Amino acid sequence: MGGVASDTTSIDYRLKVAFPIATAVIYFFSNPTPQNYYDYTFRVAEKMLRGGVGFAERQPTWLNEFVPYEGAWYSVFPLGAVLSMIPAALLKVTGVITDMPGPWISALLAAAICYLLFKISDWYDLDLARKVVLTLAMMFGTFMWTNLTFAGAWQLALGFAMVGELGAIYFTVSNRKPLIAGAFFALAFGNRTEILLTAPILMYLMNRGRTERPSRTVSSPRLGVFAVKDLALFCIVPVVLGVSTLIYNYARFDSFTDFGYARIPGVLDEPWYNHGIFSAYYILGQAWEMLFKMWTWRDTFPYFVPDGFSSSILFSSPFLFLLFRVGARDGALKLASWIAVVVLTIVLWMHGNSGGWQFGYRYFMVALPWVFLILLESSPKRVSPVEWTLFGLSFLANAYATWLFNWTEYLKQ
Repeated sequence: MGGVASDTTSIDYRLKVAFPIATAVIYFFSNPTPQNYYDYTFRVAEKMLRGGVGFAERQPTWLNEFVPYEGAWYSVFPLGAVLSMIPAALLKVTGVITDMPGPWISALLAAAICYLLFKISDWYDLDLARKVVLTLAMMFGTFMWTNLTFAGAWQLALGFAMVGELGAIYFTVSNRKPLIAGAFFALAFGNRTEILLTAPILMYLMNRGRTERPSRTVSSPRLGVFAVKDLALFCIVPVVLGVSTLIYNYARFDSFTDFGYARIPGVLDEPWYNHGIFSAYYILGQAWEMLFKMWTWRDTFPYFVPDGFSSSILFSSPFLFLLFRVGARDGALKLASWIAVVVLTIVLWMHGNSGGWQFGYRYFMVALPWVFLILLESSPKRVSPVEWTLFGLSFLANAYATWLFNWTEYLKQ
């Protein structure tokens, strides 16, 4: 029996190494024309290494999210997104590279996401095939594949956010290390500010009693000095980043709370922002865009295509219907995950624009880590024929979209 267990562990370890590497390679070669030129955060990170945060000269016209203020030009990306690009910018400052290495960053982020998905799934007593299929479904059966391989600043920020969320979840739920969990959480909300709303959920999960597997009963929340210590450790890095972000905002726009988005020239005149950047008026329209907006037929090849601005994630990733399966190994964890998905989704729907050129609904990438937890919680040990069908259809749809968006002239038509 010991030999069988050892062989299983060896196979599991090899998969955890092989699949992230293979995923990185596939993502790297998924787009022959990556959008490296949308390098907002890379430019600002380089500027920061040289001692500034703004530019005296106007940036290229395609970088319309640089905004003017008192004689300088500033990016509207948050500080965390800029800091995430410091390692890449350092390579430029030292002369190793000349442009933003978008495909390389996209590939590394994909590998990190894949690895963390495997690590989280390890906490569950599931068949190895189930863990592999669920992980690959997230990597190649969702709109993340097409959108992350665009490799522009917006998409890379979403990739960094996903890595941060998965790391925060892993070091909160599976392998409790509060300080590391907080650092990952800072990476997440530093790139996508709305993720800050999930802090109470992670704090609740941090405060629960420890358990080896979610199939076992979880003890009641821990109270007292140890809970306070864990929460304090979790908050250290996020608080430092939060305060630094407020200072960064003030350095740009003389306001701690101004991120600059509404300052983009002409943005408030765009028809989808007729109630401002964020408004409850947009919820129904954005819900339709994300959940129900179907692909369309054309008279010419390739005939059946998704809209280039948004489309139903349920149609493009039908395995997501498995989210509505009942049951859970840890009911409180599943409920917390659903709350996170709902909170993030409502905030995303309050944004007037679904996010520009994209496949599916790229903003929803920030909810995928919690989606993964829900799927794990309700999954049987083995994959059923119906699930194989749903996973297969999801892969085909997203492989097709990746080809359509990245290898054809579809977006230019």
